[in-house]
Amino acid sequence: MQPLDPAEIRASFVNCSRGEAKSVTLPADIPWEKRDFLGWRDVKAPGRAYLVVSHGDEVIGLSLRAAPPPKSRLRSNMCAFCSTTHPLADITLFTARLAGKPGRDGNTVGTYLCSDLACSAYLRGELRPAVPQPKETLSEEERVERMSEKVGRFVARVLETR
Repeated sequence: MQPLDPAEIRASFVNCSRGEAKSVTLPADIPWEKRDFLGWRDVKAPGRAYLVVSHGDEVIGLSLRAAPPPKSRLRSNMCAFCSTTHPLADITLFTARLAGKPGRDGNTVGTYLCSDLACSAYLRGELRPAVPQPKETLSEEERVERMSEKVGRFVARVLETR
């Protein structure tokens, strides 16, 4: 991902107000060259998360809400973006308001993702999930491409009515 400065990140948000975008707590020390998108949880508000991605020829930022995690560690689930399997407590339902009037009317879309939004790090082996992973025959490059397509489809769903 191309490095972005704080002003570019804040200006990219399409599903929240300018005031909300201005109050976003930005992450520090981002390894841009190792990320396919920028995703993070707000340290000051654990129920908030953010996703910033290159989408077509523009940068799109999404404000997300995180559902409370389930208590069970006995079950597992898979991230919809990177296909990494995690204990159920490490997968979170994230919802995004739709862009424009539908979002202001309360319409949302959601998906289950890695709770820490570190999908790029899991795909590249920088982080290891707590449960064994299914065997995949795709190369790292192919898995990254698959993830990029899934992220793009999620962003497109948020932007449909923009």
